[in-house]
Amino acid sequence: MPEIVDLTAPITEHFDQRWRVDRKLVKAFESGDLFQNTWMAAPVHSFTHLDAPLHVVPDGISTEEVPLNRLVGHAAIVDLTPIAPKTAITAERLEKAGQHVRKDDIVFLKTAWDEQQSLSTPEFWSEAPYMTRPACEWLLEREISTIGYDFPQDCPIRGMMHGKSAPIEEFVTHDMLLRNGVIMIEYLCNLGKLPGPRAFVAALPLKIPNSDGAHIRVVALLDVPSPE
Repeated sequence: MPEIVDLTAPITEHFDQRWRVDRKLVKAFESGDLFQNTWMAAPVHSFTHLDAPLHVVPDGISTEEVPLNRLVGHAAIVDLTPIAPKTAITAERLEKAGQHVRKDDIVFLKTAWDEQQSLSTPEFWSEAPYMTRPACEWLLEREISTIGYDFPQDCPIRGMMHGKSAPIEEFVTHDMLLRNGVIMIEYLCNLGKLPGPRAFVAALPLKIPNSDGAHIRVVALLDVPSPE
């Protein structure tokens, strides 16, 4: 059996009320119920989740319409470690680290930022590296299928913690990649545990009809041979 690495952040209480998690027991053994039953509500664009094009394009495909072959298969792991805080990820940096990226690839950008800062702290957001428009153009030119990040990839996300807004053009990954049909997976973790340039991954979102996003469970299977 191949080793399985969980790349999914847990859905827990979060310091930022933008990601409010409402969780409670509606049935409990302590109350004499025969079954325990947990009720939960949380934004679909929180924790490890998928962005469907409908998130930014009015007639874009929804979560349930994303073909599963764009979410399961051999992925290119682009190793950007070690990376300093507040570092701009440029096209030159991707060119150096991403020579193995192929057309129609799932691509995971590995910064291992979650090893430097916890997702549940303000520093994860305020100190993180971020994508640039030329870096997005580099990925788009390679006609990738899906992109995943282990850091808050758009610079304006930092301002959202303080109620600030920005035009869509400044959310460069959403504007360049998602708008052009590249499926996005946000807030991966444990990418630092993936040693090779490629890994077999499975990223299965909740099947929510007509939704612009969904929580997603992402795993990597190590030592699965990659076809040449």
